[in-house]
Amino acid sequence: MDILLDEDFGEELVKQTVNPDAISNWNQFKLAYQAAKASSVPTFEGLVALNHLPHIDFLSHQREAAEEIIHQMQGRAILADEVGLGKTIEAGLVLKEYLIRGMVNKVLILTPASLVNQWVIELHEKFFIQAYAPKKNPAWKDADIMVTSIDMAKREPHQSEILSIPYDLIIIDEAHKLKNPATKNYQFVKALQKKYCLLLTATPIQNRITDIFNLVSILKPGYLGDLTTFKKEYGKKMGSIDSNLNLKKLISKVMIRNRRQDTGLADTKRLVKTEWIEFSEEEQKVYQMLEHIKGTHPSFTYLTLAKELCSSREACFLSSKQMYDKLGDPEATGPLYELISGVEQLPQHAKAKRMVELIQQTDEKFIVFTEYRASQYYLQWYLQQHGISSVPFRGGFKRGKKDWMKQLFRDHAQVMIATEAAGEGINLQFCRNMINYDLPWNPMRLEQRIGRIHRFGQDKNVQIYNFAIKNTIEEHILNLLYDKIKLFENAIGELDHILEELDIRDLGKEVEAIYSESASYGEAKIKLNNLASVISSHSEPYRRSSS
Repeated sequence: MDILLDEDFGEELVKQTVNPDAISNWNQFKLAYQAAKASSVPTFEGLVALNHLPHIDFLSHQREAAEEIIHQMQGRAILADEVGLGKTIEAGLVLKEYLIRGMVNKVLILTPASLVNQWVIELHEKFFIQAYAPKKNPAWKDADIMVTSIDMAKREPHQSEILSIPYDLIIIDEAHKLKNPATKNYQFVKALQKKYCLLLTATPIQNRITDIFNLVSILKPGYLGDLTTFKKEYGKKMGSIDSNLNLKKLISKVMIRNRRQDTGLADTKRLVKTEWIEFSEEEQKVYQMLEHIKGTHPSFTYLTLAKELCSSREACFLSSKQMYDKLGDPEATGPLYELISGVEQLPQHAKAKRMVELIQQTDEKFIVFTEYRASQYYLQWYLQQHGISSVPFRGGFKRGKKDWMKQLFRDHAQVMIATEAAGEGINLQFCRNMINYDLPWNPMRLEQRIGRIHRFGQDKNVQIYNFAIKNTIEEHILNLLYDKIKLFENAIGELDHILEELDIRDLGKEVEAIYSESASYGEAKIKLNNLASVISSHSEPYRRSSS
């Protein structure tokens, strides 16, 4: 191949040197230089993004997590901080860093449907990142950063198009819902083309040690070997991780888990108060009618109605009426008929009265959690009768309506009355008061609730009020379970570890089974006490390590 010399090059160079404005004037050159300097990455180490986000006061554990993901974990990691420590902030910081460095262009963020808009807003407001939520006919290939739900993404025709796109980064929120490899969600996520991947979950291990194997297999297939060998070597129980140093070391290279007591968020306290409430004479009389039902109906019927009567007459009435209508024979359902008649005559609920008294003591906002939709309707009506503004929040609302309810609560209403749908995902740092109108029988759900207000960005102590009615099933649960295991005095993030060691999949179901299989209150009380003692003894090592 011949090399041709440019004989005119010298003359042209002389001309340009004499007249440099022909190439670029000085102002244009300065602008180009400043732009190049601003977009340059002077060092590989550290986080360049911090200089672009001076308005965010990142906590040290958030900065360290982002740096470790990028520099040590090669952009594939499980972010497993306890609830409220800022996993979304950490993921946003990683994304911003990759965008600045030019290492990421195409991004897909998968979240529960109720959190899609929240992700879009937070990325824009906090990180100046323009993300999009898909409409009816989304242009998956055109949008650089898309936020959507797994349910939408896995449906055709979306799935085929998404799977054909080579993404630079995939972020999955509430990733613990992918623990089962037999589900379509898991198979869809694993099939995604991805260079980097972040899985966000506060509970990376829920039921079995294989949960962590399945999540790691999304990030790095084969990293933990095959499933059969893994189970043979490390067993089935969660406790195996802490007892096996080799496995612990392997997991630490793909998972970051910060606990509350190790971070700056421990500076804001949880002030927990139990509100003991007494039924009125009429309410106690109706509650005692349930003893007759216990002798003529399945234990589950008694449990359901006892819990509902402790919540509201409306909840108990609807369930007992449905049971009565289903059975049909008035002679065979005498106790149910008496219960329905008694519930219809009840006054306003004792819990609702106490709730209003607490809220009227201050102008501050409250979030009130109830287990039942019927109680939610009742409480909203009852608050209205006392001139207190409120909004509901429940699972049946579409995404836009959930966002609207949150906005109304922030800007206008004093109270949000929420079912368990508000226990995950939404951020309510502008509120610091919570009333657990109905206590969940699974304490892990309680931590999810508290995490809505006691989280990154909360600069005040949070006040938690736990309602329990004396001489009812609620008194047993609070005294023998919550207080016995010192749930509120210790890091609840360790409870999932303890339950795995005891091979308890769902503490709420375990408690229900105790009541269902017990012939009397006394027997159930003894069994609950034994369960709480076992949990308490297993929690001792965690208490010593955190003290």
